[in-house]
Amino acid sequence: MSDIDIRLEETDTGGRYVTVVDGFEAEMTFSKAGTERIIIDHTGVPRELGGRGIGVKLVEQGVLDARAKGLKIVPLCPFAKAQIEKHPEWQDVLA
Repeated sequence: MSDIDIRLEETDTGGRYVTVVDGFEAEMTFSKAGTERIIIDHTGVPRELGGRGIGVKLVEQGVLDARAKGLKIVPLCPFAKAQIEKHPEWQDVLA
């Protein structure tokens, strides 16, 4: 599942990473906390897409983008928090 197309939709206060797979939309939403942090508050993957690693890919994209932009992540979403804990190579972006 490495070739899914993840799109970033961003506003002044937050945004979401979104992908559509087999007609179903999955997303990870975040809000901005100042200029140095983002708060991941929700990861939603429809039941029909479960078990395919799509949620992990959404979190990974958020981590990669945060790292590239010099931002820190506060993972309030339990799924995102668990994934970052499982991937030591992502933990440099934790606030």
